[in-house]
Amino acid sequence: MSHDRHSYAEPALVRTTHLALDLDLDFTAKVLSGTATHTLAWSGPGDRLVLDTRDLTVLAVEGAVDGEWEPLEYSLAVPDNELGSALTIRTGQHGQVRVSYRTAPTATGLQWLEPAMTAGGVMPFMFSQSQHIHARSWVPVQDTPSVRFSYSAHVTAPPELMVLMSADNGTESRRIGSYDVVMPEPIPSYLLAIAAGDLVFEPIGARTGVWAEPEMAKRAATEFADIEEMMRVTEAVFGPYRWGRYDILVLPPSFPYGGMENPRMTFATPTVVIGDKSLVNVVAHELAHSWSGNLVTQDSWDDIWLNEGFTAYVEYRIVEAVYGNELAVMETAIKQHATVVKLDPLSAAEQAAELPGLNHRSQYHGTTGLGPLKGCWFLTWLEERFTREVFDPFLRGYFDRFAFQSINSDDFVEHLQEQLLDKHPGVVTAAEIAAWLDEPGIPAFAERAISARFEVVDESRERWLSTGELPEGAKHWTTQEWLRFLDAAPDVLTAEQLQQLDREFDLTGTANGEIARRWYSIVAASTYTPAYDELAVFLTRVGRMKLVLPVYKALVRTEGGRELASQVFETARPGYHPITTAAVLKILKR
Repeated sequence: MSHDRHSYAEPALVRTTHLALDLDLDFTAKVLSGTATHTLAWSGPGDRLVLDTRDLTVLAVEGAVDGEWEPLEYSLAVPDNELGSALTIRTGQHGQVRVSYRTAPTATGLQWLEPAMTAGGVMPFMFSQSQHIHARSWVPVQDTPSVRFSYSAHVTAPPELMVLMSADNGTESRRIGSYDVVMPEPIPSYLLAIAAGDLVFEPIGARTGVWAEPEMAKRAATEFADIEEMMRVTEAVFGPYRWGRYDILVLPPSFPYGGMENPRMTFATPTVVIGDKSLVNVVAHELAHSWSGNLVTQDSWDDIWLNEGFTAYVEYRIVEAVYGNELAVMETAIKQHATVVKLDPLSAAEQAAELPGLNHRSQYHGTTGLGPLKGCWFLTWLEERFTREVFDPFLRGYFDRFAFQSINSDDFVEHLQEQLLDKHPGVVTAAEIAAWLDEPGIPAFAERAISARFEVVDESRERWLSTGELPEGAKHWTTQEWLRFLDAAPDVLTAEQLQQLDREFDLTGTANGEIARRWYSIVAASTYTPAYDELAVFLTRVGRMKLVLPVYKALVRTEGGRELASQVFETARPGYHPITTAAVLKILKR
């Protein structure tokens, strides 16, 4: 097994096959405490188990012998800023090891929200975010995607709160203060998830539904009403859904991502619930992870394109099947435009660092999003060359062959060669495959998605920039058309241009987060002060990194913007997730 440089674990020697958690949630102290019991499978001689931790207080470690627990020797290494501390346990190859511990109030994988930070404003809320390597901040675990394990959990919490995990939770919101859940399928540690708050359930289909605060639940269920159809069309092409239920938990606005694909319980941002289903591609993406990522998993974060590239491709197919080809093409064009814009100013050496060949492990941590975009583009190219009649069975076979396994790029390339290239010779050349797998950047022969509606938007934008004539019919544009208009607009516009757009289309104060982040980025770069109050409200209300980080980056480019960014951050910081906080601090220090 390849070594995962993001983990101290030694899975070639021993690995966890089942994890049993017994946890208590203390909202006053903002800590989670209890035990993590590892059932172990040993692969060879050795007497130590190494677990990943970050800022955990280890209270005791025990091993099971003939049903009795005995204390074990252990040591906690000096912490590394990124990886945390290795917990080394001298085990004598025990079949089970139990660690008693508690988390720190500052755990990077947990957020504890005061009632004022929730929709209801009465009860507190907490939730986890384990990806990429934050599970170790709330569970001592082999925190590498190369290790998969089933898990069970017993959780106690204040009786007025509902507790949910990435497991079989049922559909009843019974507030009993004590909860037992089971995840029978083996998952990697980054898919461990927990949440607690004033949560109720709204059914959508026989195996789908929404958990959310009462103020949000019905709106979210309406917005996500197409989930069952999404599942049906995905199963028809890529094979059965193998996780039982698929529910969505809508979190408070501080959630740092659009969604997190925790199996059986996707965590989602409320910023996609805007009433017109125009941002439900986020849900399609997280559902797609049920096949790509959750079912077939990268074995280290250097191969993240295997998770996210395949998922973006399956997302495209879901959107196309449920909402039509036009929307799918527009979404693809937006992503490809983002890739090309990021790559254009880079030298060949910089491209090699940012976007290496897909078969090359690199220093990539998933921070730029370029690797997954290249992976999706590659799969789309394969589909175009081989046709869906050939490519769809190949991809379904891939999900079947590697189901509930963790693999690397070499495993995929071997499967690609055996099951597609060798069986259909002459369709693509070795040089073309090498351009995707081994060379940096996007190959010159890769075709871009072309949207007729975007061509109209582009013409309207250029006409407006040259003549001041406002885009005809823009009041009826879709979200995607507005994103195209703003994405390709100059970074800096005049006050008159911004005032004209704002007066006609009410962009300042928009409830659409995707439009807002693009609009406020231009506002910040252009120092358009009339919109600063609403810009500050947006940055304070929303904690999703994709939406707020571009605005902070635009603000710090000017002296006045830097001052505003610092002021807003001090106000917003208490409601930001630790991951978001760390990202904003990097921008401000830069």
